[in-house]
Amino acid sequence: MTRNEGATAYHLRDRHGASRSVAYLMLAGGPFVFVTGALMTRGLGAFDYVAISLTSAMLVAGGLTCWLRPSALPDSIWLLAPYLATTLITGINLVTEDASTGAQLFYLWPVLYAANFVSRRSVIYTLIYVVAGDGVVVFSLLETDRAGTDLASITLAMTMTAVVVVPLRERAEKLRIRLERQALADPLTGLANRRSFDEELRAAGAWVRRGARSIALVTVDVDHFKKINDSWGHAIGDQALRVVAAALREVAGDDDVVARLGGDEFVMLLRADRQQALRTTDALRAAIAATTELPGGPPGLSIGVAVLPDHATTTEDLLAASDGALYQAKSRGRGQVAVATRQNVDHPAVTPARRPPDRAASTR
Repeated sequence: MTRNEGATAYHLRDRHGASRSVAYLMLAGGPFVFVTGALMTRGLGAFDYVAISLTSAMLVAGGLTCWLRPSALPDSIWLLAPYLATTLITGINLVTEDASTGAQLFYLWPVLYAANFVSRRSVIYTLIYVVAGDGVVVFSLLETDRAGTDLASITLAMTMTAVVVVPLRERAEKLRIRLERQALADPLTGLANRRSFDEELRAAGAWVRRGARSIALVTVDVDHFKKINDSWGHAIGDQALRVVAAALREVAGDDDVVARLGGDEFVMLLRADRQQALRTTDALRAAIAATTELPGGPPGLSIGVAVLPDHATTTEDLLAASDGALYQAKSRGRGQVAVATRQNVDHPAVTPARRPPDRAASTR
């Protein structure tokens, strides 16, 4: 077993769905226990009647809690739910002395719950616990031959249920993950899109506020991109965007975020200070200058750099500062790197960082 498998062996996949599933069971089980145990059973003593009534009331109360305030319950409850349900079903079947097929079919709930919400390992453990619980019931209440037959039938039925449901659940989960990735990725370049970037920017801002290091926002525009499209066609324009995206990926670190915001505008969200960010822009421009696959040569880049908390106090100000620096880089002739200052976040003053490489400058 790998470390990753061990870490997810008891992972809960859908807390909301799990809490609702438990709520449904308890809200349905409470009245069922009262009707079948108290109203439909003759010869009950006062103690039995009170015990069944209290059990029903506790089930309803628990179901309402799971429905209305699931956050009030610890996460371990949802992982233990199939075992607790199996114990409850076994106890009720023993108390009511009911080993009928209908009573045994209640074990489907913990199996279906485990197959939908917990790991494969927990599904196996749940199956073992269900078979053991049902074995206690049938061998306590039925003749040995009948008990063995019933237990074998229930074991097969529960196992086949898990075998069918688990792969369906995993396939649906893979599809969900794929759709989420598509929703957060730019279809042309494969980079993060604006929606994904906004989420990452908020998370990075919170990271800085917790006392971590600074973050740098590098905004990149392809110089004269319209001219590339007009001169070589949109296919080459798309290729140029993919070249820039590949260069951005190449120079970004594992913890950095690279996104295409739209058109020819890209951003890099770096966990870095000003000097580290400038080294990254140097590496980016060198990577672009080395490109040989475009018929018109490597595209020029205008780049704006801003750092939180050096140039801004919020992520919104950081965006404005980086955009302002990019504007200054363009207004000074394009093909440049400009760094924001804190004099004016809305229209930041900038300092030229480094002269662009000769090859990149020749493309302006």
